[in-house]
Amino acid sequence: MMETSRLPLSSSIRGKLISAGYTSLSSISSVSSTDLARDVNITEAEAFDILKLANQISGSNGSSSLINGFSFWKISKLKQGAKNAWDMLHEEESLPRITTSCSDLDSILGGGISCRDVTEIGGVPGIGKTQIGIQFSVNVQIPRECGGLGGKAIYIDTEGSFMVERALQIAEACVEDMEEYTGYMHKHFKANQVKVVIVDSITFHFRQDFDDLAKRTRVLSEMALKFMKLAKKFSLAVVLSNQVTTKYTEGSFQLALALGDSWSHSCTNRVILYWNGDERHAYIDKSPSLPSASASYTITSRGLRNSSSSNKRVNSR
Repeated sequence: MMETSRLPLSSSIRGKLISAGYTSLSSISSVSSTDLARDVNITEAEAFDILKLANQISGSNGSSSLINGFSFWKISKLKQGAKNAWDMLHEEESLPRITTSCSDLDSILGGGISCRDVTEIGGVPGIGKTQIGIQFSVNVQIPRECGGLGGKAIYIDTEGSFMVERALQIAEACVEDMEEYTGYMHKHFKANQVKVVIVDSITFHFRQDFDDLAKRTRVLSEMALKFMKLAKKFSLAVVLSNQVTTKYTEGSFQLALALGDSWSHSCTNRVILYWNGDERHAYIDKSPSLPSASASYTITSRGLRNSSSSNKRVNSR
């Protein structure tokens, strides 16, 4: 049986594995990447690569001569943190996502909001930004056996708009859905680590307390960078709600998301919520991996759900 100490990994990673009780290949291969990441305090991407290495070596009876299929470049990647484009694509496709409870909205989001991304959700007052934030904070707790993440949420309320009664209402509806579709009983729930951080809204203090615009831009940029690092390091989703403002463009005033042009490039994904008649719509305005698309949604007493019309439109880039 090959020992962990002989794996071609950095000494710090090997030390973390051994300290966490993963002393052999068989002990590593028997867990999921999520559990390994949690136990060893590494990212899920690092855990995934370690599992791939362990499984390949295990399948070759541990012989060092049979590691040839696992290229030296790949082993160096584990040591140095480098990634090729193929690995990055596979990693992106395998990232866990948090459902919105609206299948049409999930569809344009690739299955829900992605962990390891910073997603900005902006729109006019009353369009449902806070409702969506509460929905995410509940849905992230859906247990793994029901297709969820079994995680926790941190909800940062800057405007005093968080409604405890509403959160309870959505949570009760979520439990009822789980019981209806899977026979799951809430007494079996076991929470995992934090998987979503929600800030509602990111805009409030920056519209109120900043006269120095240069300082405001600098603080916003530093904060955006910290959120991105947080999302990548702990494989969690960061959701930032944003307000709207008026912007003078081409001879007229138009509605635009607040905080300016510099901020618009700070988040990984940007989703704009808007009214189309009396129907709510979400539009993917910016994303490195998702096409521009819109979908209708509605807010019910049970939370976010499909609109009765379920109209969906995808735009090519």
